[in-house]
Amino acid sequence: MKTKMFNGRSLLIATKHQKEKVIAPILENGIGVTCFVPSNFDTDVFGTFSGEIKRKESAVATVREKCLAAMDAFDCDLGLASEGSFGPHPSLFFAQADEEFLILIDKKNDLEIIVRELSLDTNFYAETITSYEALKMFAQKVHFPSHAIILRSSATNDKAVIKGITNEENLKKYYNHIMEVHGTVYAETDMRAHFNPTRMHVIEKAAHKLLQSIQSLCPECMTPGFVVTSAKPGLPCSWCANPTRSTLSHIYCCKKCQYTHEINFPYQKMTEDPTFCDYCNP
Repeated sequence: MKTKMFNGRSLLIATKHQKEKVIAPILENGIGVTCFVPSNFDTDVFGTFSGEIKRKESAVATVREKCLAAMDAFDCDLGLASEGSFGPHPSLFFAQADEEFLILIDKKNDLEIIVRELSLDTNFYAETITSYEALKMFAQKVHFPSHAIILRSSATNDKAVIKGITNEENLKKYYNHIMEVHGTVYAETDMRAHFNPTRMHVIEKAAHKLLQSIQSLCPECMTPGFVVTSAKPGLPCSWCANPTRSTLSHIYCCKKCQYTHEINFPYQKMTEDPTFCDYCNP
């Protein structure tokens, strides 16, 4: 079901890293908006991946603040922003993850829709480099030169930070310079979206998820963003029929009128394997 709430309206995308390339086509085709990017809005003030400016709040609080600040600065009532985090996967040991948040804020209709995309598809790495041969091995691991590299003197030193390195000539030149001046070199993947096609793909997936959320309308008031807000455990074990920790139902809730709806067996499973039962497999 489609909504006409956004049709013909201008949508501000708060980015300086070309995220509109993957976000704008999805939303323009999906909900009929015309996207634009303000040319002089500096999103780096909310935090940088290279560490010069630390993010003060959580990713969700930061993406909301970023979006509202851009909307206020350019007097726009419909805005979108994104925020990413990189590090260990919350539940899979020894795996790196990219966590992307997208937020759509509509002041005209007092509406906020936010989505999260958690992906193992990332080349987020960093390490201290002891030789140029080691740097070439690092570069191969992070898919250089299609993905850029940042070089700095150390993990905690911001005095020598060179971003956006995308060719071997500059990689060697800046490595030699930093090593000569500082005696150590620290390499990391440049995670800014316009220098990292892998991250850009995850943002694109988040944009598709946002479109799905926008197109999910409340059955009572037809407000967009009628999505899963919580999950109930208790799927019965196929052997003993006792409740397990697996999901029994999803709860949908409208942010506007508070209408809720519960859908049982959302994964088309009526029972759970005994492997996941605390009674049969304690």
